[in-house]
Amino acid sequence: MNIAVFSHYFSPEIGAPSSRIHDMAKQWLELKHDVQVVTCFPNHPTGKVYPGYERCRYMLEMLDGIKVHRHWTYITPNKGFTKKALGHLSYWAASAWLSEARLSKPDVTIGTSPTFFAAMSAHRTARRHGVPFIMEVRDLWPSAFVELGVLRNPYLIALLEAWELHLYRQADRVVTVTSAFRENLIERGIPEGKVINIPNGADQEFWRPTSRPTALAAKLGVEDKFVVLYVGAHGISQALGRILESACLLLDQPRVQFLFVGEGAEKEVLVRRAAAEGLNNVQFLDSVNKDDVRKFYALADVCLVPLRDIPIFNKFIPSKMFEMMAMECPIVASVSGEAAAILNQSGGAVVVPPEDSQAIAGAIRNLADDHLRRAELGRKGRAFLIERYSRRALAGKYLDVIEAVCDEKKVDSR
Repeated sequence: MNIAVFSHYFSPEIGAPSSRIHDMAKQWLELKHDVQVVTCFPNHPTGKVYPGYERCRYMLEMLDGIKVHRHWTYITPNKGFTKKALGHLSYWAASAWLSEARLSKPDVTIGTSPTFFAAMSAHRTARRHGVPFIMEVRDLWPSAFVELGVLRNPYLIALLEAWELHLYRQADRVVTVTSAFRENLIERGIPEGKVINIPNGADQEFWRPTSRPTALAAKLGVEDKFVVLYVGAHGISQALGRILESACLLLDQPRVQFLFVGEGAEKEVLVRRAAAEGLNNVQFLDSVNKDDVRKFYALADVCLVPLRDIPIFNKFIPSKMFEMMAMECPIVASVSGEAAAILNQSGGAVVVPPEDSQAIAGAIRNLADDHLRRAELGRKGRAFLIERYSRRALAGKYLDVIEAVCDEKKVDSR
């Protein structure tokens, strides 16, 4: 079977979509299927093309056996709604012009959302070849932007929601990454049998516990520190200002050091605020690659999973929490809803209310004094991940969905 995946983001970029697609594709290749990915030149989140890549109109790359079609897009840093929207729109136009004609004929196409343009490209290619189209929903877009206050125009919101539902209806299957997303789509009229939940997980072979990286600890000056780590986007969704409040509350604990690793629209504001408030227990570091993320997890004594306290995030599951569990990292999560339920069930995390800086600080303070508790959280988290959220098992479930929809298409075409 030849599986074509359309995504604005892909390796070597880090983040949930890149990791999910790459790991799934490797599993499908092991099962003797072909995988091709239609994407752009790696630049997220800085808006600068990664070293080793020359920005041009089109490039064909073989990455871990995956045939990767990279085409030109408008590139911008991960900040500013209008510029990011133009970047995604350019993906849709350029994929038709530069990549789609170069694809070997697929048996199925998968398009990821958000935004809608990669899904639209996948749908266009599926129609051209008469094959099934699967739409993967990693975010409830535009609902998230509405609740975050980014979108306010009621006419634009109504247009985007109509567009969203149209794509769901056009898809032969809709795959969601959370159960709450699936329930939301069904409540809005998408047939129950059409919507499948396949959550994010982690590759427990790659994300496995390792010894503390002494060279990295020395480089950062944290050899004798209790390291509290946040890795990921520094945006409006993560409420990182509350984490700075927690750092302020822990200034009386000189051993505790916060590391923020990543980029995003809010980073400059956070850096200025930390400096203004004299938070000498906070370091901000640039985004790193996947191998280095693993080193930072191994360095951490506690990892943070924060989200804003708004209703839409009850339906979200930050994918980084699965990597942390696989690495036996004790987690302090300031989340609610489905993510909180999973983490509580895992036994691998201390879960507190979102945006509660005092509760976050209290959880960190307690764990800093309790090595045995941290070790217990780590062991339970990895065991739970292997049992419930193995990327290998989830890739097999996804393949079952692909094969079923392809069989249906063959029957319908007779």
